[in-house]
Amino acid sequence: MTWTPDSWRSKPIQQQPDYPDLPLLSEVEKELASLPPLVFAGEARRLRKQLEAVAKGEAFLLQGGDCAESFAEFHVDTIRDTFKLLLQMAVILTYGASMPVVKVGRVAGQFAKPRSENFEVQDGVSLPSYRGDNVNGMAFDAKSRTPDPKRLVRAYNQSAQTLNLLRAFAQGGMANLEQVHRWNLEFIDDSMQSERYEGLARDIDSALAFIRAVGLTPETNRELRETDFYTSHEALLPGFEQAFIRVDSISGDYYATSAHMLWIGDRTRQIDGAHVELLKGVKNPIGLKCGPSLEPEELIRLIAALDPYNDPGRLTLITRHGAKDVERYLPPLIEVVEKEGLDVVWSCDPMHGNTIVSSNGYKTRPFDLVISEIRSFFAIHRSMGSHPGGVHIELTGQNVTECTGGAAQIAEENLGDRYHTHCDPRLNAGQSIELAFLLADELKAMSVG
Repeated sequence: MTWTPDSWRSKPIQQQPDYPDLPLLSEVEKELASLPPLVFAGEARRLRKQLEAVAKGEAFLLQGGDCAESFAEFHVDTIRDTFKLLLQMAVILTYGASMPVVKVGRVAGQFAKPRSENFEVQDGVSLPSYRGDNVNGMAFDAKSRTPDPKRLVRAYNQSAQTLNLLRAFAQGGMANLEQVHRWNLEFIDDSMQSERYEGLARDIDSALAFIRAVGLTPETNRELRETDFYTSHEALLPGFEQAFIRVDSISGDYYATSAHMLWIGDRTRQIDGAHVELLKGVKNPIGLKCGPSLEPEELIRLIAALDPYNDPGRLTLITRHGAKDVERYLPPLIEVVEKEGLDVVWSCDPMHGNTIVSSNGYKTRPFDLVISEIRSFFAIHRSMGSHPGGVHIELTGQNVTECTGGAAQIAEENLGDRYHTHCDPRLNAGQSIELAFLLADELKAMSVG
């Protein structure tokens, strides 16, 4: 009843940059508030409706993209290749599991990152930790590491350009199902996953030939030539998000217009904190990261704050426990949510709980552990009668070597070949396609069961 777009400012807040020039920060936030929205309320409502189907077990959520976008790697090819990869994964899931797939990218705003420590020390020198390109620079020098509010404007401009490209890709012909063969990325053309994908593409061609024969064509059916593609990011910087909270002229409700979906991270989900306060008043679909430290009773209180009307499609619980701990921590959360009769989307983040440091010093994620957590996620939901609604993956369409394992058998000694991430290791295209086939098999087993 007392929520306003700035009521978060009276709450305790975590994971914020220490800006040395607060008047400049205030000026930048005012400038952002005068800029056009990045997304529109009607788009967010459409996503919320589609997530309602996910909550009911009638669709599947595929959420993926970069761990953290950067200014240096902003390029049309990077955006296009990640979009193509998510299309490939979605068509594998849709065709293999006979289920609609809701596609949400970690893109067009996923810049800021929470950090374990406020400062980083190298050779006895202590500087502020790198918190993402919209906060400070990665280079280890005082100028780069000083938080600069002007970076928020640059992040907005890059997000706007990214959204323009994504809308063109989704509606301009690239998503046409008759182009399914062309979505394959060149560097996996000779791989086992490419062969399996080409076999599926041929099956789709046959199905399309049949429906074309009965008069259903991409020219007359939007669903065959276009796709819905949504954006999301962690709402880590409330000042930036507040600048884009606008009143919808149709409904009169508040919407966050920086992305279609926002989520609260595992480090910032305090029930009395600023991040929960910020998002509880907007009508967008929102996510909540759920790590090992989240107690079942605390989860119920958070759901009551963020989704008080138990509205399916409003809240996605993104669990991130790690392969070795998921069977310990996930069942109590499902049990209490089911007991309370709450309609949420359950999604698995198999990345963050499975991060290790390799023997040669690279932060990596073993593909076997990623797969293991997903399999456990499905098995636990199957045994408890709940619906495993989606996955939340850090991935890229680039030919990187950041996660070990997979059909390409990336070993620790290969990590340095193409290790390009600005923050956390990502699955490459081959590993992501392999994961999509596994997910299709799991969903198919759920429907049979």
